[in-house]
Amino acid sequence: MGEQKGKYILLWTALLCVVVLWAALSFGGTMTLSLGEMCHALFSRDPSDAAGNIFLYSRLPRAVASFLAGAALATAGAVLQTVLGNKLASPSIIGVNAGAGLGITICCACGVFSGWMASVSAFLGSLVVVLAIALFSRRSGVSRTTVILTGVAMNSVLNAISESLAVLDTDVAILSTEFRVGGFSAVSYQRLVPAAVLIVAALVVLLTLGNELDVVGLGDETAQGIGLAAGKYRLVFLFACAVLAGAAVSFAGLLGFVGLIVPHVARRLVGTESRRLLPMCLLSGGAFVTACDLAARTLFAPFELPVGILMAVIGGPAFVVLLIRFKGGHRYA
Repeated sequence: MGEQKGKYILLWTALLCVVVLWAALSFGGTMTLSLGEMCHALFSRDPSDAAGNIFLYSRLPRAVASFLAGAALATAGAVLQTVLGNKLASPSIIGVNAGAGLGITICCACGVFSGWMASVSAFLGSLVVVLAIALFSRRSGVSRTTVILTGVAMNSVLNAISESLAVLDTDVAILSTEFRVGGFSAVSYQRLVPAAVLIVAALVVLLTLGNELDVVGLGDETAQGIGLAAGKYRLVFLFACAVLAGAAVSFAGLLGFVGLIVPHVARRLVGTESRRLLPMCLLSGGAFVTACDLAARTLFAPFELPVGILMAVIGGPAFVVLLIRFKGGHRYA
């Protein structure tokens, strides 16, 4: 992949993001907003302006939330695939999202539904899972396929625990229905802002450590040969992945397959070097989820399909294709 070609692809992807975000802000429901109406809403803050209220309190937080969730999950997937050495790893497949979901479910059972406590609980749940998977893969010496299957099993167990809590507490079941499916219709600034701060911070850390991520992906012996503390950097990367997945799940719910599909497409477009791959995952992941959310709320108008259902329909067959193609994750795309 030539340097210049990679830059052009990133530029065109960034432009695509702008178009998708504009469409997400303009269309949806029964009202189409013009650019002038959106600018007026931003600067006038007129409480009697119906179009302005729709833009400020419905479409703007929803567009930002869908973009941040896609960017976070896609980037986390790319990093997990490199650190674990398995191209079938992703937050939804190996149980990272389910761990975050269990954290949110416990928060709901305790009467906490948003804010920093919810984001931190989701992060802690995802951190426990990602560290357990990493420890298992290093200590047991099992095949990469077994690591993925272990993550799938953990995913099922954690989801079962979350479902049990929902069955035992009807309030939790009501409050977590959309969360378990995945969607953005209930996103508010109170839920979004704490998670957005964590996502942006983790993305900045990962984007500045692209070279170190490439070295860690080559293996411990190579990393130690050039003087890089592979173990410490691996923990940093896993910690950042847990922040990204946990924060995204705290407001988006259990969205699946973003962290699996997008990194593979990004590698085909810009190559495997992290300094191009991670920005590409950030941009394309954000655009992908935002576009899916826009489709979910416009294709079936006046009804709205939860975006998690649409993404599962897309992601399920894609996962089967990748599973056959990479035979357990042994080679790159």
